[in-house]
Amino acid sequence: MIDRHGTVHTHGDTSRTVRIASVSKLFAAWATMIAVEEGTAALDGPFGQDGCTVRHLLAHAGGYSFDGINPITSPARKRIYSNTGIEMLATHVGDRSGLDFADYLRQAVCEPLDLHNTALEGSAAKDVVSNIHDCARFAAELRRPTLLAPETVRVMTTVQFPTLEGVVPGLGRFDPCPWGLGPEIRGMKEPHWTAPSGSAATWGHFGGTGTFLWVDPVADVACVMLSNRDFTEWGMEFWPSFNDAVLAEAGRRG
Repeated sequence: MIDRHGTVHTHGDTSRTVRIASVSKLFAAWATMIAVEEGTAALDGPFGQDGCTVRHLLAHAGGYSFDGINPITSPARKRIYSNTGIEMLATHVGDRSGLDFADYLRQAVCEPLDLHNTALEGSAAKDVVSNIHDCARFAAELRRPTLLAPETVRVMTTVQFPTLEGVVPGLGRFDPCPWGLGPEIRGMKEPHWTAPSGSAATWGHFGGTGTFLWVDPVADVACVMLSNRDFTEWGMEFWPSFNDAVLAEAGRRG
């Protein structure tokens, strides 16, 4: 947990490295938006099927299925959670920068933040490996950005294509299903994996290996958890109450 004073509180083995699953998408989004800021990629430039842009793909609105390269609907019709879309973005940024995306992520995000135990070892959508020490540093960056302009982060954490309905894997269908440019935004989703007492502005991501990272900008608190136990076995049973306890403890610390 990172409290409102910026103090990091940890529990367990902070050096153990695991695959962080779909929390990888936050790293991929951060790197993609760095590419946008530096002019390597264009947020509203065409990419993918007709009518699709980088913005659509970051917001899971590009019309691509979870893991299929062929689109299943036109852009901005539904919120279809898509590993494919994130992988397409990684290819796009890699092609435009002249670097493999894993190297781009390392140079743009990991090295500036001193994330020495974080690396992309496969799909940009799900195969970043890291540990709590590094993820806490990354969470601090999400909470107080240094690699991106505040306005860029404001756009990333603002709902994109706000009328779209869709499914959050493992949680269910929501109408609307708010999402930013990479981060999921809690909005009025119920039930949800973040703290029930948290704000609707809470944003972040969880992963299928039992990992999560969230930022509540109202409470000014961030939390990350890593594991190697499938989310389906225990996530929704314990995460909401755990995250409520995190916010309560943060409140007690003033």
